[in-house]
Amino acid sequence: MTDRQERGRAARLREQVGALPLAVLGSLHSFRLLTTAQVQRLHLVEGPHQSRIRRAQYLLKRLQTLGLVVRFSRVIGGVRAGSSGFVYGLSALGQAALEVGGPTGGRRRRVWETKPYFQDHMLAVAELYVRLRELEQQGQVDLVAFDGEPACWRHFTGSGGELIVLKPDAYVRLGVQQFERHVFVEVDLATESVPTIERKCLRFIAYWNTGVEQQRTGVFPMVVWLVPDEHRLTNIQRAIGKLALKGAELFTVALARDGPGLLATPPEEAVEQANGRAPPDGG
Repeated sequence: MTDRQERGRAARLREQVGALPLAVLGSLHSFRLLTTAQVQRLHLVEGPHQSRIRRAQYLLKRLQTLGLVVRFSRVIGGVRAGSSGFVYGLSALGQAALEVGGPTGGRRRRVWETKPYFQDHMLAVAELYVRLRELEQQGQVDLVAFDGEPACWRHFTGSGGELIVLKPDAYVRLGVQQFERHVFVEVDLATESVPTIERKCLRFIAYWNTGVEQQRTGVFPMVVWLVPDEHRLTNIQRAIGKLALKGAELFTVALARDGPGLLATPPEEAVEQANGRAPPDGG
């Protein structure tokens, strides 16, 4: 199929599939990968649970048949998860239907296949977004913005004049009661060494010292590390404790399961729940 033929087919499918499937494709573009259960929780929220799951399964199967999405071989949650644990990504045709490029704005790929670690990481970031959306549906927060990679990256000039790219996993703006919270999120799966974590923290501090973010938004976001277990939490807290006191105040470490609740808590209470330190600029 020529590029012109593919563009024509993509345009026809875009007109044909309807608003809900396009919204699902948009979510897949934002997060690269989603499970059936995550698609259901984002886009099919009314009716009995099993009915919602079946509708999500049917919708994704239809998109797969049309060639707009690709189902990966992995199942998240093992055999017991069944089809709700299937993992889906956009195909090149799906990207064309949305009129978007591939990952980080590059060329379109037939499938965004990645190693299991990267899949797990993408799904963990997506899970944070899904859970924040669920809290919003419950009236606990207003999710003003959730920028994944690369939209959340920040570029700045280092002390030697070099260009530096800060790469958090997400940037989140939340309305929490009368407050607005700004947060850089790092989703940690305990696969990186502690020295690597320390270097990332130093890069956040270097960006904070430029004042660029504060000029743009009025505050510097809290940097929240979400970790899988208590052992990792202790190790990262210990690494942050070695930093200069003022810089260390930028960071909060929490268990991944507690992350959405922490972000949905008013700033003063959240600081008390985490490690008792407020961001220097009140983010």
